[in-house]
Amino acid sequence: MLHIKAFTFNPFQENTYLIINDKKRCWIVDPGMYDQREKIHFNTYLSANGLQPVAIINTHTHLDHIFGVQVLKDQYKIPFGIHAKDQPVLRGAPTSAMIFGVELATAPEPDFFINETEKLKLDDEELDVRFTPGHSPGSIVFYYPQGGWVIGGDVLFNGSIGRTDLPGGNFETLLSSIRTELFSLPPETIVYSGHGPETSVGHEMRSNPFLQ
Repeated sequence: MLHIKAFTFNPFQENTYLIINDKKRCWIVDPGMYDQREKIHFNTYLSANGLQPVAIINTHTHLDHIFGVQVLKDQYKIPFGIHAKDQPVLRGAPTSAMIFGVELATAPEPDFFINETEKLKLDDEELDVRFTPGHSPGSIVFYYPQGGWVIGGDVLFNGSIGRTDLPGGNFETLLSSIRTELFSLPPETIVYSGHGPETSVGHEMRSNPFLQ
């Protein structure tokens, strides 16, 4: 089985996730640790629990989701994967950082691209990848049918949706992604979002004001 551990980091209160298998090998999803305290907290958790990171996989590459990428790449010698269509967002992250008044000197380089037609494999476990543009042009989500959950990045929130006023965003595209790729999942599926508390597909289908 795959298990989730969540952290909340940086001035944007971004949710970073670990996806951990029974052998204590793990993916790091959207590492947003910003200052030294957050980096120490994250690394201490990995060490204390005997976890072995094998890769960084990102739902998208807005700056609040990539603050911790380079330090993790350097420390653990692990690759960083994104959807190819999010490369322009990644390249623009340092400029976005200046606009928001936070520090990000350079954007990390991706080491591989995640394709929605292929499954991600962690030993004997697999994640489905679904392409969900709209918040960013290369947004993807990671779905684990056996566990009944999906890591949704900034596509769908508890009672809200991702913003579409950033470069590459599109409101109608986002709504279409949610309806076709997330609302086609079982209603009991837990949605772990990029910000805020978890929710479920069924709850958002019934009550999300943007999708009624």
